[in-house]
Amino acid sequence: MTWEELEQLPDEIAGEIELWDGRVVWVRKGPPEHQDYSATLWSALRRCAREGMSAAPDHCWRVSIETNIFFGSTGKSDFVTPDFLVYRCLEREYQNVRASDVLIAGEVLSPSNSEQDIEAKKAKYASGGIPWYWEVTLGRNPRRIARVRAFALETEHGPLPDGVAPLRPANYLLAGEWLGDVHDGIDFAHPFPIHIPWNELEF
Repeated sequence: MTWEELEQLPDEIAGEIELWDGRVVWVRKGPPEHQDYSATLWSALRRCAREGMSAAPDHCWRVSIETNIFFGSTGKSDFVTPDFLVYRCLEREYQNVRASDVLIAGEVLSPSNSEQDIEAKKAKYASGGIPWYWEVTLGRNPRRIARVRAFALETEHGPLPDGVAPLRPANYLLAGEWLGDVHDGIDFAHPFPIHIPWNELEF
């Protein structure tokens, strides 16, 4: 399917589709908690980005929610829609976000997400060269953000036995992990200083 064909579909159907090199990938909508905590994390990251820009005026970052990331320098028939993302400020208003613009792509995991779906999405982000991938796990009783993980992109692998090669040319390595019942908050230095106390993520 092409982007032009996707635009001909009703909004309620098109909104549940991603195109991976023209292949239709259905995206399940999560429960209300999924949207609630996506927005909560977006707000906290936006605060950190603004503080970072105040300290480093020569940098400009944007934080958005459920915004398409298009792969390649042209065309729109290869895209994914993360739950939240951080990207460099674009030259023009209403410009499409390309994978080369993105610094963090993040997913809030819902109970309906299978391990296969999660790994496929992570591999897609890695193939686009997005340097950071964040993964947010929700908890129950009480509902909350239970864990946040930050993964760094690795494009060069270490020595492997003869005849063995990585399945993918780029992979993510776990670079940070924060648990709601262990840590006071998220404390990370990339792509700008990120300091989020855990109570800021409560809803």
